Amino acid sequence: MQQGKKPLIDWIRRRLEASPEKAATFRDFMEWCLYQPDYGYYMSEKSKVGRDGDYYTSAAIGGVMGIMVARLMLKLSESWRGGRIVWVEWGGGTGQLAKQILDEVRSSDPEIYERLTYFVIEKSPFHLQRQRETLLDHQQAVCFIDEELWEKEGSRRTVIFSNELLDAFPVHRVQWSEGRLKEQRVYWNEEEGRFASRWTPAEDKRLERYLERNQITLTEGQTAEINLSAEEWIGRQAARLEEGSLVTVDYGDVAEELYSQHRMNGTLMCYRDHLAGDYPLEHIGEQDMTSHVDFSACIRAGQESGIREWSLMTQKQFLVEQGIFSLLQNHSGSDPFSPEARRNRAVRQLLISDGMSELFKVLVQTK
Repeated sequence: MQQGKKPLIDWIRRRLEASPEKAATFRDFMEWCLYQPDYGYYMSEKSKVGRDGDYYTSAAIGGVMGIMVARLMLKLSESWRGGRIVWVEWGGGTGQLAKQILDEVRSSDPEIYERLTYFVIEKSPFHLQRQRETLLDHQQAVCFIDEELWEKEGSRRTVIFSNELLDAFPVHRVQWSEGRLKEQRVYWNEEEGRFASRWTPAEDKRLERYLERNQITLTEGQTAEINLSAEEWIGRQAARLEEGSLVTVDYGDVAEELYSQHRMNGTLMCYRDHLAGDYPLEHIGEQDMTSHVDFSACIRAGQESGIREWSLMTQKQFLVEQGIFSLLQNHSGSDPFSPEARRNRAVRQLLISDGMSELFKVLVQTK
């Protein structure tokens, strides 16, 4: 029998049964698993990050990442003396990173802090409540807003920031097979009582155009992910900017690396109880599902929307540029749990742990 949340399994089955083909693209299936309003993984009242969750993020490591992001955002805003400054964070999870950023700004540049409006855009009611609690100390600076209202806001003197947002957007899964592009579709296997998938000719012409635009050539039998939503999101946010920057922190790489021949199975991964696997049709609504971000597509989408300046660097390069070594402190070494020892461990962990500092990238696009 299918493992996962039964109400969500039943909900998806009804959607599949109502469709003419009794199947859905993997992209739609992934969106339902993650974002279905009542039962989706991200919408549930369950800890996702930290010891009690399914994975860790850089925000959970000693507060260091927030300080570094704050330094960058201050630099991007340093010419805006006088008047209102707007920073926007999309998909902030528990609000932990936002608190780190705002703590640092209030401490290091009170003048900017007094003029700052920090918009938080979050679609998960559970995370939104956690953010309200976490950011209570900054309520004079924080404004919780939904995407529709944000679209009506002006975007002059604005920095838009996201951390591990784009990797959670639903993706199309494609495969080059028998000389043509095919797309993965999900259906309900009644005999086995579980979801299954098959490859059918890709009907969405945007998928082939995506590969052509990014000069991607898949080899026979190669599977890959195409994140049209990430490309569209970058383009939409960049187009709205009058003066400001778009800062995207996520794991991924340029197209040349992501779609190379040594990645025959793509990059889609699932995370549950801190275990990684490639079983997206299991544990419905109970696991995170992500894929690496194609930063080549993000850069191109920004350029098409008026971005003229951009930089892409590894998280390690970003941390060094923002002065992470200045956070290291001398201490006696007698107390491994002292604030100084904890901070030093956090710095080392962000820079060297499991190669994540190289896997994560920081893209800064400026108008």
